[in-house]
Amino acid sequence: MKLTGKTAVITGGNKGIGAACALAFSREGANVVIAARNMSDSNRIVEQIISEGGKAAAIATDVSDHEQVKNMISRTVEMFGKIDILINNAGIIADSFINKMTLEQWDKVIATNLTGTFYCIREAVPYMIENGYGRIINTSSVAARKGAVAQSNYAASKAGIIGMTLSLAQELGKYNITVNAVAPGYVATDMTSNLPEKIMERANKVIPVKRFGTPEEMAAAFLYLASDEAAYCNGAVLDINGGLSL
Repeated sequence: MKLTGKTAVITGGNKGIGAACALAFSREGANVVIAARNMSDSNRIVEQIISEGGKAAAIATDVSDHEQVKNMISRTVEMFGKIDILINNAGIIADSFINKMTLEQWDKVIATNLTGTFYCIREAVPYMIENGYGRIINTSSVAARKGAVAQSNYAASKAGIIGMTLSLAQELGKYNITVNAVAPGYVATDMTSNLPEKIMERANKVIPVKRFGTPEEMAAAFLYLASDEAAYCNGAVLDINGGLSL
């Protein structure tokens, strides 16, 4: 198995892409820590992993709260002794046209999506440096490449993640820590299930492969970047969007 003996922290790991990553990583031998706000959803994934013979734990975490992130990282090390892999997947949306967007909508999205990613990396990196190994994979979005109407806050946060990824890949590579990103397009998750039918139909028309992606297809990209097969992959942004960004 590709991740035997590794410990992976997955923020937002209780739904959609994050849950698919949690299951995929466990099936490849990793100890999995799910860091998310909703413990009932997190516990459900943990129970599934354990029922399959894996090792997992859930820690209630709002990544926009630095103290909660510090606690989550330290508890992970207490339970499993180290952190090898960090998947920064927690994210929210608060869509609005710019002239109607509230300060709260802007601040909440940036605080969770971008600042939360910073908090997690900042707290995990010292342990990775100490161990001489790390895989950091950040979730960006096709919106970072193309923008999105009524999503200036979301697109800005995801574009910021790409800039952070490229910067930290250069900064941390000397410690045998790689930093990469995955930029999904439309994926069939809870977040997209609430889209109006007309928007979904329009999206399927412009996606070259004519469909939304699946969480499992996204998880395969994260799994590759977390594996030793991707040891020389650093500072990459994988666009997994069915050709939407072309």
